[in-house]
Amino acid sequence: MHPILTNARKLLWYLAAWMLTGLFVALLLVTADQARWGSALWFALPAAMLYSFVAASAYYVCRSLPMAKRHFFSAVAVFGGASLIAGFAWLAICHAWNQLAQALASGYAALPITQHLAVVLFAAGCGFYLLSILAHDVLIAFDNVLLAERRAAESRVLARDAELQVLRTQINPHFLFNSLNSISALTTMDGAAARSMTIELAQFFRQTLALSEKQAIPLADELALCRNFLAIEKIRFGKKLESALEIADNAQRALIPPMILQPLLENAIKHGIRGLVDGGTVSVQAFAREQWLHIAVSNPVDSDPNPSNTAGNGTGLKNIRQRFASIYGERARVSWTLADGQFLVEMALPLTYHEV
Repeated sequence: MHPILTNARKLLWYLAAWMLTGLFVALLLVTADQARWGSALWFALPAAMLYSFVAASAYYVCRSLPMAKRHFFSAVAVFGGASLIAGFAWLAICHAWNQLAQALASGYAALPITQHLAVVLFAAGCGFYLLSILAHDVLIAFDNVLLAERRAAESRVLARDAELQVLRTQINPHFLFNSLNSISALTTMDGAAARSMTIELAQFFRQTLALSEKQAIPLADELALCRNFLAIEKIRFGKKLESALEIADNAQRALIPPMILQPLLENAIKHGIRGLVDGGTVSVQAFAREQWLHIAVSNPVDSDPNPSNTAGNGTGLKNIRQRFASIYGERARVSWTLADGQFLVEMALPLTYHEV
């Protein structure tokens, strides 16, 4: 369908442009002393409005000869031929309306369309059509730019979603591998604990299946997943592992990407608690302030850690940094520090809330 005829706003602008064209033709007739203003307007305005629908065919002429396939001679032949046909159509409209207007309005003084005036009207019709071709070329080029931008935006979204999906698939197998190793070790030492850990692991993956396909989830849902994860790890480490979750009420409904905290807790245990004789406490704090959600995860580490076993080299932190870059660009921040035997990860995300 024609983009102008299917859009009410564009159609009004289009008809307004042809109304001005009719006024221009009336002005020329008055200037050339061919008619008075009343007759000139009664002749030119309706004729221009009727011709506007003939000129709309320029859109299909332009579409039949795309810019990339145009050559000089083909463009002259197609556009020149179309403008000549349109010129004859304009002249026929002028003749027909001139006689019809004389029959409809007794006070209308018909224009004497002489041979000279007919040539002028024919040339004007050809010129108007060529201008219509130019205008439609601009319209098509503008629509093509918008279409290209929309496709580029869709491609960026698809690329981001594909990247996020790859990052998610890197998280679950990593945790599953560690959990299966733990279950394997427990089967020889504590069969009941191995069975309990297997049940908790199944529950954990049921939760991840429900959450991982979502673009964003409330922080409360992520914390429920983390509690299940900690329950699995506490079976393995016993009293050596403690946890403390301090979550402000204004942060519970804040939206975050799924599977953000679990990799941090995994790193905290793998690179911190596991290497300590007395174990320690993994702490999670979250609060909302102004337009930001602040999350901090801390855990004790060996005061003289092995450089090859630092938390900064874990896949969890790398995944989070990549995911934040894909989702938020430069609007999110992730940083980590090691001081006084504590490893601290801090995150700041744009604050959005889950609607109840």
